[in-house]
Amino acid sequence: MSISADTEFARSARPLSGQRAHEIQAFGSVVSMPIVLDEKTRRESQTNLNQLLADTITLRDLYKKHHWQVSGPTFYQLHLLFDRHFNEQNELVDLIGERIMILGGVSVAMSADVAEMTLVPRPPKGREEVPVQISRLLHAHEIVLRETRAMARLAAQQGDDGTNDLLVSSVIRMNETQVWFVAEHVVDGPLVHADEQTIE
Repeated sequence: MSISADTEFARSARPLSGQRAHEIQAFGSVVSMPIVLDEKTRRESQTNLNQLLADTITLRDLYKKHHWQVSGPTFYQLHLLFDRHFNEQNELVDLIGERIMILGGVSVAMSADVAEMTLVPRPPKGREEVPVQISRLLHAHEIVLRETRAMARLAAQQGDDGTNDLLVSSVIRMNETQVWFVAEHVVDGPLVHADEQTIE
């Protein structure tokens, strides 16, 4: 049976833009996934991971803000470091978001929703001095690490090995390393002359 161009079955190269429909899954809900984890565990893990995702997105964006706005004698080094850390945090954002979907949840994604959820304090729009930028980053890392450790312990207790592995092997290790690289920039040490000591 041939289908004429004027039937309801006809296809067109015209883009079907402007389409609207109901959500297929509400935020905060979980759908059944055959990954051998009960619904309660998956629901708790996706709730915790969405909080972590909001805070990781905020930390990531804080790095990009400081990458653009950094100034002073260490501009070049910090400009590059902040951008590197932004890219690493962006990788974590993707891993966390995908884990939420694997669990049958819905990942928070839009900036307005992230801003409502995050525990990381909002910085001013303007530029700040380097020590303040670094202090903000370190505080954000502390928030992320504190919640990640608690979430990892809970995931382990509930048998959610995939979430526990993500939190320990990726999120904690990456954030600890970034803290080390950033914190060393605010050690109050001499730049040219060492502190003089009397040798007896």
